[in-house]
Amino acid sequence: MKWQIGLLAVVALGWMASAAMAAEPAAAAAPLTEAGISKAVGLGLAAAVVGALGIVGAGYAVARVGSAALGAMAERPELFVRALVFVALAEGLAVVGFALAIVILTS
Repeated sequence: MKWQIGLLAVVALGWMASAAMAAEPAAAAAPLTEAGISKAVGLGLAAAVVGALGIVGAGYAVARVGSAALGAMAERPELFVRALVFVALAEGLAVVGFALAIVILTS
């Protein structure tokens, strides 16, 4: 239950921060309309969800792959490089989630 509340807090903070970053600077901004505000909030929410899910998914993948890799290396130490590659691929999910969030915010 506590991790669900923490996850909700992370998503909410990410949504608020990304909505603030998605808004155009005041000097170059046109008058805000309802459509412009809706687009900024929608983009911020989408970026927050994509980023949060990417990071949570990467954490889950690293936990599962890392524990399996350590078990395999305990039996056969020569599997170190192969296990390290799989853990790095799982960690790449967080980078992809972050990159997609940035792409969404810049659109």
